[in-house]
Amino acid sequence: MLFLHTLIFVLASLLAGLSSAGDVIYAINAGGEAHTDVFGIKYDRDPLHGKVGTASDYGKQLLIGRVPPNDQILYQTERYHHNTFGYDIPIDHDGPYVMVLKFCEVYFNAPNMKVFDVVLNGDHTIVADLDIFDRVGRGVAHDEYIPFTVVNGRLYYNQEESDIRGGKIRVEFIKGYRDNPKVNSIYVMKGKLEDVPKLPALPSENEDWSKNEEAEEKAASAKSRRPSGPKTPDPYSVDDSSIMLPVFIAIGAFLPLLFCLCKL
Repeated sequence: MLFLHTLIFVLASLLAGLSSAGDVIYAINAGGEAHTDVFGIKYDRDPLHGKVGTASDYGKQLLIGRVPPNDQILYQTERYHHNTFGYDIPIDHDGPYVMVLKFCEVYFNAPNMKVFDVVLNGDHTIVADLDIFDRVGRGVAHDEYIPFTVVNGRLYYNQEESDIRGGKIRVEFIKGYRDNPKVNSIYVMKGKLEDVPKLPALPSENEDWSKNEEAEEKAASAKSRRPSGPKTPDPYSVDDSSIMLPVFIAIGAFLPLLFCLCKL
């Protein structure tokens, strides 16, 4: 089943990649080395290596859900910091863009352990109170898709706007009161949200419930067919001779007695 899901995902990814009209202008594998994914997106080595925060490949001990094996490295490596940190991204042209932030919880086994915000260009909270484990669990990929627009040196996001200084925008991961902020990978694509390849959907609770209900029904059905005691013999299959034998013996013993009585 796992192989089938992976095959379906890879085929869907290839089709999405062929139909994509977006142009990736920036991509980095946070905490890791350069990598080219199944869509042909080329992620550079983390530019903050040896400068800010801590690079970690702790996630390499896990198999990451929702992604094909070749691209798990994008979620197995990460950069975290005990303070707020971020990346500067060059923006040269006007138009629509989408920022894709890739996350995976590889350490904690419970929600409410790592919670942080993500801010774009100093003014826009693009992800609030991100709790990766609460969203998808441990060892499962989670992407945030952030569409924005650039016009005449200004960035527009959710009807808010901010200045672009020095031809760059900045994405920051904000230190909160629950552990350290982190990110696994980032890329920015010039294009619309529909141009961006998406992760496959998580199984819904209704699907899980229906599967459990079906399994319970099958188990109950099998149990009802199971005999509750020793099999009852078929009364019609009993040999009649075994029943009549005592009668014949009684008659045989009574006849001599009757003959003696008659002589008297």
